[in-house]
Amino acid sequence: MHPLDSLHGLCPIQATNDIEASFRVLPGYRRAHARGECYEAVFRSNGQAAPWTTAPHLQAVDSAAIVRFSQSSPDPAQSDVMSLVKGMAVQFKQPDGMVSNFVGVTLPVFFARTPASFMDLIGDYRRAKSGELTIADMIKDMAEHFAEGKNSLLAAGHLLPPLSYATCRYYGIHTFLLRDQDDHLQPVKFEWQPDAGVHTVPLSGFTELPQQYMADEMAQRLAREEVSFRLHIVLGEEGDPLDDPTTRWPNSRRRIEAGQLSILRSVDEPHDLFMDPARVSQGIELTDDPILHFRSDVYAESWRRRTDGG
Repeated sequence: MHPLDSLHGLCPIQATNDIEASFRVLPGYRRAHARGECYEAVFRSNGQAAPWTTAPHLQAVDSAAIVRFSQSSPDPAQSDVMSLVKGMAVQFKQPDGMVSNFVGVTLPVFFARTPASFMDLIGDYRRAKSGELTIADMIKDMAEHFAEGKNSLLAAGHLLPPLSYATCRYYGIHTFLLRDQDDHLQPVKFEWQPDAGVHTVPLSGFTELPQQYMADEMAQRLAREEVSFRLHIVLGEEGDPLDDPTTRWPNSRRRIEAGQLSILRSVDEPHDLFMDPARVSQGIELTDDPILHFRSDVYAESWRRRTDGG
C-alpha cells in the first residue's frame, strides 16, 4: 500500500470490496471499464520530447504497443450509449522487455480529489440504490463534494456518444514528472488527439444505434482507413497543481506533439494485460497524487481477483 492511502484509513482490499458491493461485477471482468477491445499498434516518436525525458519510447524511435479502448461501466452488458465516458489505455513495449502505460479517458478531470472522497461517493451510490439513503441526504452529501467534483460533473454534462473510439480526445487526468538526462524534472500531462477529429453521434441517431456499436464501427473503419492519434504533452508551470486530478491546467500551457500512434489490427486481449496507470518507464516519475496511487493499488487487487477467477 502506498503511504498516502494509509493517511485516509483505506486499503485496496476493502476499497475493492466496497466497489464490488456497489456495482454489478462479473467474474473475470474489471471492476471498471469492464468491456473493451484490444488492438496492436505502433507509436512513432518524433523525438520532440527527448530533451525533457530519457523515457525510451519518447526518443526518436518506433515502439510496439497494445491499445485497449473501453466503456467506463463496470457492467459489461451496459450499452455503449449509456456508458458515456470512454477509455483508451496504451501499453508501450520497451526495448528491455519492460512496459510503460498511459491510461486516458474522455473526461479531462476526475470527480474526487482523494481516495476518501471517492469511496464516500461510492458509498452514497450504494446506499441510495438500496434505499438506505434519502434523496435529500444524497444531495447534501454530493454538495459537500461538489467543490472538488464540479469540474468533472460539468464536463460529463457535455458528453455525447462518440461516433467512434477513433474520434475521441483522451485525457490523462494525472500529472507525471519527466526526468531528463541532467535529472531536471518537468511536470506534464498527456493527451491523445485523434487524427480523424472529434465527432459525436447526432441526437437524432441515438435510438438507431446497436447496443454495442463501437467495436463494429472500429472494425469497419480499420478496413477502410488508418486510425491514428497524436500524443500531446502539456508542460506544467509554477503554481499548477501536481496532486489534484480534479483541476485542469490553463489552456495556455505549452504543448509538445511527441509522436503518432497508429492502430494496426484488432487482437484478443492478452491474458496478462495489466494497465496499471502508475507503471511507467525510466524518465517518467509519479507525483504525490493520492488518487493515482490509490488507483494503482486497487487495480492490482482487481487484477488478482480476476486472474483467480473472481
